[in-house]
Amino acid sequence: MLQKTHKSGQTNLSIQWNTLDAAGWQERLSKVKRLNLLQSEAYLHAMAKLNQQRISRGLIMVDGQEAGICNLLEAGIFKNAIHGIILDRGPLWFDGYGSPAHIESFLKYFAQKYPKRLGRRIRFIPEFADTPQMRQLMQSYGYKSGAAEGYETIWLDLRQPIQTLRKNLNSKWRNKLNQSERKPMEIIWSDAGTGSINYKWLIAQYIHDKATRKYNGPSYKIIKALGDSFSRGKNMFVGCALLDKQPIAGILIFIHGSGATYQIGYSSDKGRDNGAHYVLLWDALEKLKERGVRDFDLGGINPHEAKGVSTFKKRMGGSIEKTLGLYH
Repeated sequence: MLQKTHKSGQTNLSIQWNTLDAAGWQERLSKVKRLNLLQSEAYLHAMAKLNQQRISRGLIMVDGQEAGICNLLEAGIFKNAIHGIILDRGPLWFDGYGSPAHIESFLKYFAQKYPKRLGRRIRFIPEFADTPQMRQLMQSYGYKSGAAEGYETIWLDLRQPIQTLRKNLNSKWRNKLNQSERKPMEIIWSDAGTGSINYKWLIAQYIHDKATRKYNGPSYKIIKALGDSFSRGKNMFVGCALLDKQPIAGILIFIHGSGATYQIGYSSDKGRDNGAHYVLLWDALEKLKERGVRDFDLGGINPHEAKGVSTFKKRMGGSIEKTLGLYH
């Protein structure tokens, strides 16, 4: 395949688009620390199929060296006279890259390659730290914030020994886990896909609970598309807690390379009474470590609208990462 590059000035940054085969691309993805869900292959395939978009895979080069990756979703008609560009939670950098100079070079490149114009819509969720300097830099390249707050999530480093992960738990979380582990619950896991009983039960409870309590969360259509895509590589885990052989709580996790994401969860009254989510999440850490997962994204937190869930996740001992959020 012919190499296509487009250069930017600050640090001799260029991007090679769609030049690698599947194995080569997977090799580059494995070099990314904290590979997030939205930049993963299975996610991109699901969204491209669902929304009739095409995937553009970019290998970022700095001074002739491989420096990172960025994946886009695009759609266009009339030879792209009407054109949509989506870059969600990227770019992602390899070790030694991602300095402010590299970020500014990327923004200059991106603004030159995809200039704003009539007929083009851009959605950009940059994976940059939420600082006044970064917000000002985004504005200087013509991007406008689409949200008052940035995006906040929590990452767990699963390269640590399991004993260290347990020690790092907040004492209240660890005590609750100790109590819950003594309950007569059974934890079962399945990677059998969207046709499994466990998946169908969890999704039915989640959809009903979401409609009843009116909280934000992905639609059934999106979850189903993601489930089908991740299941092909047995990279969707569904965990259920059973009491008297009946499900009382469940969680859904997507695995993407060396990363994994806690996507959705549900707990019944009995599940909450028995602390089922403490056992499910802890058991998940052990299962993910066995799969070679290095970084576990606990999912977005919102201390203002979902204080209880945010506190629960924070007490697991991970590191909080706040990025800029939506720009256009």
